[in-house]
Amino acid sequence: MRLSKLMIPGLAFAAAAGLSLVAAGFAVTAVEESTERGVRAALDGGRYTWAEVTADGLQVLLEGTAPDEATRFSVKSLVGTVVDAARIVDGMEVPPADGLAPPRFSAEILRNDGGISIIGLIPAGSGRAALVEELQSLAGAENVADFLETAKYGIPEGWPEAMGFAVEALKLLPRAKISVAAGEVSVTAISGSEEAKAQLEERLGRTAPPGLRLALDIAAPRPVITPFTLRFLLDGNSAEFDACSAESEESRDRILAAARKAGLQGDADCVIGMGVPSPNWARAAELSIAGLAELGGGSVTIANADITLVAAEGTPETRFDHVVGELEGALPRVFALHAVLPVPEAQDAGGVPEFTATRSPEGQVQLRGRLSDAALRKVADSYAKARFGSGNVHTAARVAANLPADWPVRVLAGLEALSYLQRGAVTVTPGNLELRGMSHRKDAPAEIARFLSAKLGEAETYGLDITYEKPPEPTDKPLPPELCEAQLASAQSDGKITFEPGSATIAADSAGTMDRIADILGRCGPVRLEIQGHTDSQGREAMNQNLSQARAQSVLNELRARRVVTSTFAAKGYGESTPIAGNDTEEGREANRRIEFKLIRPAAQAGSAEGSTGDETAGGEDAEGAEDAQETTE
Repeated sequence: MRLSKLMIPGLAFAAAAGLSLVAAGFAVTAVEESTERGVRAALDGGRYTWAEVTADGLQVLLEGTAPDEATRFSVKSLVGTVVDAARIVDGMEVPPADGLAPPRFSAEILRNDGGISIIGLIPAGSGRAALVEELQSLAGAENVADFLETAKYGIPEGWPEAMGFAVEALKLLPRAKISVAAGEVSVTAISGSEEAKAQLEERLGRTAPPGLRLALDIAAPRPVITPFTLRFLLDGNSAEFDACSAESEESRDRILAAARKAGLQGDADCVIGMGVPSPNWARAAELSIAGLAELGGGSVTIANADITLVAAEGTPETRFDHVVGELEGALPRVFALHAVLPVPEAQDAGGVPEFTATRSPEGQVQLRGRLSDAALRKVADSYAKARFGSGNVHTAARVAANLPADWPVRVLAGLEALSYLQRGAVTVTPGNLELRGMSHRKDAPAEIARFLSAKLGEAETYGLDITYEKPPEPTDKPLPPELCEAQLASAQSDGKITFEPGSATIAADSAGTMDRIADILGRCGPVRLEIQGHTDSQGREAMNQNLSQARAQSVLNELRARRVVTSTFAAKGYGESTPIAGNDTEEGREANRRIEFKLIRPAAQAGSAEGSTGDETAGGEDAEGAEDAQETTE
């Protein structure tokens, strides 16, 4: 049968269509494979190996479980750089979240003369009302600004201790900023002097609970010096300062350089403070010291803007006139010069009038010499008894006529100056006041010079010969913390603290060692101490950890039973984590089973020491463990 003419074109068209479909299928498969290879390469490059990719025509299906929503978004963005974002079908999953992490609770407390303000985020159940009420008791209800916010989360470990310490610290600091976080407190404050700064740092360190990470930044402002005084003496080849004040380091360096050029030897320093009468203070001091050096001897005293230059007895008048004239012309404005050229005093039959007061090392004071009238004698006796004690004063001075008009002022100023000394004598004559003796204060000469310059007035001369001796140590002075730590370690050299096998009960033969340790702690005074328990490696690690904690707690309880104040102590078990010997021998295991006493040092010091370990300090990294120990102690 012959085919119809219409069927031949139809068959040809069908064959072409079939070939086109086959070719299109191969093309689609090639595109899908190329897309999958490109996307997989991009995912592998981004280390998203958990993601699966499937190409279905032009669509790209992404599957897998992403760690979090952010990673899921990052994968989609990365694939979007390989194919058109419209082609991406997101089939990835994200595991359900466990809940929002608690925020970081913190607070800042500011205190000044205007009151107290507190701002920050604190836990809802931490006693906000009680905290604000306690602050109001310090500054008054109207002077406390409460900007706190609360969040309903659990109270983090260490938060109550930190906030409680911050409030206690605020009671000692009238001007301060205190930052509080869980287990951390940072104090920034200003003290009145270097001595007050040291006392505050010591007291805050003792008050801080064990385990608290404490950072202190207490500044001591420059003192106000009044009168602003400088006194320089030159005698032959020796030169020294009785007092030296400067307003800056640069001014101090200029003054000391001028003094060394004039003959000063050895170490010297100037007190840097506020109250300088003129910005040209250093220039006036340089010129005055140089003028004294040109005279060859004597003294120069500057009290605020008054300069008193006293030449040595026997200085030629021509040289004196030349130096004084040059100095008067060179001094900066404001400064006034009073120059004195001593001349030998003519002695009458009665001798030179003199008043003396002596103070013995035992504190006994004797007044002898001449006083201008009976009223002055009574005033001097009463003044001395007020200064030195009524039972320590013996007055044997006589009333004499023809004494200078300023004699009462000089006598009373001399008695006041004598009170700066532990022992010594003051001699008052018509032309001079001499004070000699010993003081336990290094700055006593400068303090006395400022006092006499203010009391005696312009152009008055005085001499100081004061030595310094270190004050004797008090008989009941506590041991320094470092020495206390060393003695506690030494107490176990003859017999260490041992326990019953496998228990936290202290062995009976360790009672003597515990007595020695209690005696040492009684002489140490308040120290922040961590009682550390250590074991060998026998047994399970968790069991050793619990055993070491229980043993450290037993030692703490025994100290309490011996009436040792343990409020600043913490018990902490370290288990087998810090051996001091090998655990493969019985001797090594015995050495590792031990109790150690370690100081809890401030976090700033502990963190700055390279190579420090947990045994060396309980601050820094181990502070969290110390907080656990505090809970156990309580």
